[in-house]
Amino acid sequence: MVRDFHIADREEDISYYAGYVGSSFMLGRALTSILWGMIADRYGRKPVVIIGTITVVIFNALFGLSTDFWMAIFLRFLMGSLCGIIGTMRAYASEICRKEYHALGISAVSTSWGIGLVIGPAIGGYLAQPAEKYPGVFSKDSLFGRFPYLLPCLMISLFALVATVVSFWLPETLHKHNKTNKDQSDLHDVAEGTTNGLNLSESMKHSERRIPNSQKSLLKNWPLVSAIFVYCVFQLHDIAYLEIFSLWAVSPRNLGGLSFTTADVGQVLAITGVGLLLFQLFAYPLVERIVGPVMISRVGAVLSIPLLASYPYIAMLSGFCLSIALNCASMLKNVLSVSITTGLLIMQNRAVAQEQRGAANGISMSSMSFFKTIGPATGGSLLSWAQRRQDADILPGDQLVFFVLNVIELLGLLLTFRPFLQEPEDNIPKSKKDSADQSENGIQETLSLTELP
Repeated sequence: MVRDFHIADREEDISYYAGYVGSSFMLGRALTSILWGMIADRYGRKPVVIIGTITVVIFNALFGLSTDFWMAIFLRFLMGSLCGIIGTMRAYASEICRKEYHALGISAVSTSWGIGLVIGPAIGGYLAQPAEKYPGVFSKDSLFGRFPYLLPCLMISLFALVATVVSFWLPETLHKHNKTNKDQSDLHDVAEGTTNGLNLSESMKHSERRIPNSQKSLLKNWPLVSAIFVYCVFQLHDIAYLEIFSLWAVSPRNLGGLSFTTADVGQVLAITGVGLLLFQLFAYPLVERIVGPVMISRVGAVLSIPLLASYPYIAMLSGFCLSIALNCASMLKNVLSVSITTGLLIMQNRAVAQEQRGAANGISMSSMSFFKTIGPATGGSLLSWAQRRQDADILPGDQLVFFVLNVIELLGLLLTFRPFLQEPEDNIPKSKKDSADQSENGIQETLSLTELP
């Protein structure tokens, strides 16, 4: 939603101010995501999810009542601080599915984004400024006339309230047990069974292999760290693209835009969300199973570059041809972006044990949010500057904007190759049979150790 806070003197300045509102939300989320991940690892996933949904209910409604620019900045920052629980949902999605269904589980989180792209833009586009669009229903002197963005914010809060109630029926995936006594008894059994034939150092090496990964440093886990960094680069690109796309679409034709209304933008994003929803539910798990998460991320990045380069030429169209071309381009771009994101999320969750998954996703979310803090402000400023240079000899107008986006996309693509990006050692069994075989092998190994003379 593009909001005019009545502080911009010129059309091209709206992009500048709107970018800073989006950045304030990302900054708040960046500062708290690690904390929420640690809380989720200690107390469980479910309480954190409930807190996050309640936050959306309260602060989104307050955001609809804000008319001052700095108040909007503060509320978006505060909402972002309390919404740093998205990483917990990723951990939850990977824990309720076996390994062969990880792509489906994690893509379900992205599918929820697709559903949001259907519902959210439609609500924002059709319900914003109701006194101007529906004067027969809402008068200019009413509450919704004085606060033109309150109605869509209240509708979103209503959806979040329903989600909060449903969250109470979610099963908890993190089950804490008294592992200290178990580990001590294991060490005692190993030492007692090996004193006659094995020395103490060998028994300690065997016991160290049984120590859970939760005692290892996440920052020394290079498969995790490399996947997070590549993920942050692509997310910087995505948030800048989303910010630029909406502002570019509503900009007037003489500034290189499409002269769309907020309802038109909402309709385009809603159609995009339907295509994204269908792709994530039916196509992505099958494609990921065939080519793997890394390859699908690379292919998505390669195809995104020429697609973005075509956007300035799409702006030259008009009428029905413009509508068809823009909807197809927007749908394809978002499908490629979510494919890249989901592949990297799968790698991150496979690189850590369950006891560390909340913290790992918190680090990922916090790092990504810092990058996304740069995206909206930079994207809005870049578009505002590009709109002032329509007659430049090199990369005039919006060509400069999409060229910069392509540079970031190319950087992310290069980082998906070795030696930078390292795939995690995947020891998770692919089926129940493999799990049973590994359990049987573990029992036989324990028996062989205890039967030594």
